[in-house]
Amino acid sequence: MEEAGCLEDVLRLARSGQVPDTLILDLLFPGFQSVNSIGALRQEFNRTSIIIVSMVDDERQINEVMAAGADGFIGKAVPPDDMAQALQDIRNGEFVVKYNRSGLHVQADTDRILAQLTPRQHDVLRLIVEGESNKGIARELDLSPFTVRIHVSALLRALNVRTRAGAAAFGAQAGITPAAREAGSRP
Repeated sequence: MEEAGCLEDVLRLARSGQVPDTLILDLLFPGFQSVNSIGALRQEFNRTSIIIVSMVDDERQINEVMAAGADGFIGKAVPPDDMAQALQDIRNGEFVVKYNRSGLHVQADTDRILAQLTPRQHDVLRLIVEGESNKGIARELDLSPFTVRIHVSALLRALNVRTRAGAAAFGAQAGITPAAREAGSRP
């Protein structure tokens, strides 16, 4: 089994040897653009099982990724034994959608919540969606790690989520995507 930190690495690994029989991805995976990425993966790896394992539990988004060509969707709130069985069922050719509501679906008042965030909180949220650590956010925004912790805590309260992963799921579902970066602009 191989692991990768972003979609670009997944593609590099998948293209470098034998075609993988299974790809397990998260909707919040860096470089992953949900429906577009699944469609492209499905075209290139038409015999590979594409499984999405994510804490995002928005029914509309789940339906979109399944329609784009995913073989299965498993929510991270699913108990481990059920998750293992769902993975096996998908690898055996079944289409499986299994998730428990974790409360991370986009709320009806997402626009109102986003409008109440400060510009700095928007920056922090975008970087959380990109998968940056507090240290990475501090470096990117030229802030101290202590200041970043304060911004992250305030952001979690504003979004009414308990974890960074919850904030990332909220941001991704709200359409916040990683910013395009110029080559060489990151250390």
